[in-house]
Amino acid sequence: MKDTALSKIHESLGAKMVPFAGFNMPVQYEGVTAEHLTVRESVGVFDVSHMGEFLVEGENALALIQKVTSNDASKLEIGSAQYSCFPNEDNGIVDDLICYRLKEETYLLVVNASNIEKDWNWISKYNEEFDANIRDLSENYSLLAIQGPKAVEAMQSLTSEDLSAIGFYTFKITDFAGYDGIIVSATGYTGSGGFEIYCNNDVVADIWKKVFEAGADFGIKPIGLAARDTLRLEMGYCLYGNDIDDTTSPIEAGLSWITKFSKDFVNAEALAKEKEHKPERRLVAFELDERGIPRQGYDIVDGNGKVIGNVTSGTMSPCLQKGIGMGYVPRIFSKSGTQIHIQVRKKAIPATIVKLPFYKG
Repeated sequence: MKDTALSKIHESLGAKMVPFAGFNMPVQYEGVTAEHLTVRESVGVFDVSHMGEFLVEGENALALIQKVTSNDASKLEIGSAQYSCFPNEDNGIVDDLICYRLKEETYLLVVNASNIEKDWNWISKYNEEFDANIRDLSENYSLLAIQGPKAVEAMQSLTSEDLSAIGFYTFKITDFAGYDGIIVSATGYTGSGGFEIYCNNDVVADIWKKVFEAGADFGIKPIGLAARDTLRLEMGYCLYGNDIDDTTSPIEAGLSWITKFSKDFVNAEALAKEKEHKPERRLVAFELDERGIPRQGYDIVDGNGKVIGNVTSGTMSPCLQKGIGMGYVPRIFSKSGTQIHIQVRKKAIPATIVKLPFYKG
């Protein structure tokens, strides 16, 4: 089990630590609901240093990225970022990722912790054709997600950069907390605004300390992975391994918006056909009409009790105070307003298909 550079700090703060993607990670501190509401209402800090970072450089860097990712990275300007995925050759997804354009021919790919080795092997396989310079920096970098509506105000004293001027899915390489060359990115996984801070492992403990000093008057708190999950689910953001995986296509997962057929990429032809003919099943969002908590793996059934799908993610929404979830169902059940049922133990609880996000802010 690997530690992040902050694991001992989490333990000293009383965090409940759990194994996650091969790392010893904080799942919660004071409780999921309290931490969730901290991020929605003020500002919270996640240690997500377990994420993977690949640097792709050279004259063929863009060509390689265009081949292995679904989105159109040629649209990226220096200082901007893009959500994308790695399609596999069988209508599934190797992983989802964020692509940053650091320089003219330099890109940073940020991937999920559980898929670092798989993703590296996937990119390396296709790089045999392009011979770009690729490096796995995952062991060297730490990542803090400072999220919430007060993040800009709370962190402004730590940098000379105007944080309010960093637009969504753009970033600056700037000074932060006394260090130069820090990536300050207006990205996140919560839907409540804020930043993600990329830095070297040897300075992250000091940056963590200064972040909490700067945010003290704004109610800043450390937040665990459990609240990260409820926050992303309220926004309807996919989680790899739950809502998307090697067997789910980006089209049926509702990710057509990051699947650009203006270029050639892995499995593009098959995915274009699937989009044209419409997938047989769709990833949908639902809210329970009665009390109950949907959990991953629970059956989704029709009015006659026939199993039509299963829940991929589910929880009791701290903001909506009702059960919410996502899952795959046949296309005929995917329209907003459609009634389905979630099998919670022996009871089929009625639910309604809704449009995302669940949390409107």
